[in-house]
Amino acid sequence: MTSALQDKILAGKVAFVAGGTSGINLEIARRYARAGAAVAVLSRKQDKVDAAVAEIAAEGTRTIGFAADVRSYEAVEAALRQAAAQLGAIDIVLSGAAGNFPAAILGMSANAFKSVVDIDLLGTFNVFRASYAYLNRPGASLLAITAGQAVHPMMFQAHVCAAKAGVNMLTKVLAMEWGPSGVRANAISPGPIADTEGMARLAPTEENMAAVRNRLALRDLGTKTDIAEAALFLASDSARYITGAILNVDGGTDLGDASGAGFLS
Repeated sequence: MTSALQDKILAGKVAFVAGGTSGINLEIARRYARAGAAVAVLSRKQDKVDAAVAEIAAEGTRTIGFAADVRSYEAVEAALRQAAAQLGAIDIVLSGAAGNFPAAILGMSANAFKSVVDIDLLGTFNVFRASYAYLNRPGASLLAITAGQAVHPMMFQAHVCAAKAGVNMLTKVLAMEWGPSGVRANAISPGPIADTEGMARLAPTEENMAAVRNRLALRDLGTKTDIAEAALFLASDSARYITGAILNVDGGTDLGDASGAGFLS
């Protein structure tokens, strides 16, 4: 495939990115636009939606945005309905809205736990379930953003562990149930990604960050571009036979502690 063709591998397609106004999700939305897709983004705050729409539109494709909370099925469904009416049947749906904060279980209220589960898990269900009526089937691609906490327990992350484990299983069941209609469902599990709110919260000091790097097989943080390129691949026809996969884009985080501590002196 020539570089020019590869650059526009999503030409003629429509992408809907929930949570697409900041961080990893915004970078994914921008990458889809550069690849030729028309893009709709959804986020809670109108000012962030407006700023993201302007940034993504600068990539040269049609871009629209909606202010809505992923915890409201009705609001999400209305946004998807309007997106399909304005841009056409939807080929790519990404659910990336998420909440996180470090907290011990005994230091976490029921409402705090519920908030993260509702944003991450219920929000992903709402986005995917509401999208079905507006998908371009067969050939549509669903993509969730999950996390390593889905399979590796982490102290002070009980809410995220529970929510993301649910996202993984939801993705796999959707792949099974919607596969016969030609819809693929996959998830990306990012590792430590530089310049993101999540890393700022989980590793707030240089010492913390150095410790994270030292445990990684690749000894470096990932970038938002790394995740966006993986998201582009999974949304493209190059991944037409991949469904139900949880793709680790994590520098080897899933392998475990690669620092050699306890074995090397």
